[in-house]
Amino acid sequence: MNKEQLIDKLAGEIKVTKVTAKAAIDSIMDIIKKTLKKGDKVGLVGFGTFQVGKRKARKGRNPQTGKEINIAAKKVVKFKAGKEFAGYVNKK
Repeated sequence: MNKEQLIDKLAGEIKVTKVTAKAAIDSIMDIIKKTLKKGDKVGLVGFGTFQVGKRKARKGRNPQTGKEINIAAKKVVKFKAGKEFAGYVNKK
């Protein structure tokens, strides 16, 4: 499912216009991004937790040439599914 399909689905589920559904989804995504940028985590009970982690600098290889390269340290976004969400996905 892509963003447009999600907007269509949300608009149909809660019976609002696609414009309203898009605004809601965009607002949620912006809030999550801004919160993570500040270094805080976002926990949605029953769904999961978004947080920022750190990846150390390391050595890698260029797959085309095999030459060793340095990969810089960086921050990465991590998501850990909540127990209820993970259980729902794994339910048969």
